[in-house]
Amino acid sequence: MPGSLRDVVFVDGVRTPFGKAGAKGIYAQTRADDLVVKCIRELLRRHPELPPERVDEVAVAATTQIGDQGLTIGRMAALLSGLPKSVPGFAVDRMCAGAMTAVTTTASGIASGAYDVVIAGGVEHMGHHPMGEGVDPNPRIVAERLVDTSALVMGQTAENVHDRFPQISKERCDAFAVTSQRRVAEAYAAGRIQRDLVPVATRSAEQGWGLATADEPPRPGTTLADLGTLKTPFRPHGRVTAGNAAGLNDGATACILASGETAAELGLPVRMRMVGYAFAGVEPEVMGVGPVPATEKALRRAGLTIDDIGLFEVNEAFAVQVLAFLDHFGIADDDPRVNPDGGAIALGHPLASSGVRLMTQLARHFEDHPEVRYGLTTMCIGIGMGGTVIWENPHHADYGTEVQAA
Repeated sequence: MPGSLRDVVFVDGVRTPFGKAGAKGIYAQTRADDLVVKCIRELLRRHPELPPERVDEVAVAATTQIGDQGLTIGRMAALLSGLPKSVPGFAVDRMCAGAMTAVTTTASGIASGAYDVVIAGGVEHMGHHPMGEGVDPNPRIVAERLVDTSALVMGQTAENVHDRFPQISKERCDAFAVTSQRRVAEAYAAGRIQRDLVPVATRSAEQGWGLATADEPPRPGTTLADLGTLKTPFRPHGRVTAGNAAGLNDGATACILASGETAAELGLPVRMRMVGYAFAGVEPEVMGVGPVPATEKALRRAGLTIDDIGLFEVNEAFAVQVLAFLDHFGIADDDPRVNPDGGAIALGHPLASSGVRLMTQLARHFEDHPEVRYGLTTMCIGIGMGGTVIWENPHHADYGTEVQAA
């Protein structure tokens, strides 16, 4: 192994269109493992310069690792994708940050010399496997008051974040949600999102075969008046609604990571370079604040400050948690650097898959903004955590030069 850490680069990422979970969703009769297999095959199709036998690992995340998301899904996906049987694989679970953790874990292996090329991603079929299916929380969690009982219901944790930050009103959250819907609609109209998507053949016993080519959840034209009429299911007279939170979704993502020297050897494109990452724990009952300490830790370790970050991809599990992050760092609700093409409130959040969606969108933004050197992807994580990855833009004039300590 090398005596010093190697650069880790993001070569490419793709995802399926995201669907609505449930019997009427586009993937109701499509297997979860087939969704992630479609992503892996698309990456290999887009990059014929990558010999399949050069893939050293396949890491696939799923929050509910049973049924068509079980049996060590990373290995199963590698086999089903047609990769050589010599290519190993494993499964990852960090709830919403599963795919993010698949990336950071394998990236650490690349940096240390254990891998040269990996495929990392995630899948969640919430229609087949609702959040919490089959779990058996230890009763000591509640009996010994290690956490508040609301910590196990994500919507209730979002209401708790509202309690902690009363300046984040329902009206602000609804306005943020409207902006997310509008930005997604504008990105679709401009053809920006489509290039990230891999079409998926779908099956319905009632309607026959179909082809999923666009995300199902977005509601273009959503207005504040529309959102004002929605119920608050997690608390009477609450502030969290189906309109200012991500829905229940099905979908998958995958990306190729490589060492910088391997990318150069094989002629693989470099869309981003990983600068650093961090995960942090917070009180589980306010899990939505997790991105704040995770980002502070990642910035500190990278020798950067928030002012060095020119683009942000923040997972929109709930509008209130994004706004808590923005308030902490003094960023405006409608800052164009934050989720320029919208986020999970409109696109959907198939739990373990979302981390790579954030990365794929950030890589695309880097291409359009060579003046931006650093960007980050960040998300809150169930049971009280946050995760942040900092990336460098290869199109920036100073790319690859020494990071100056803050």
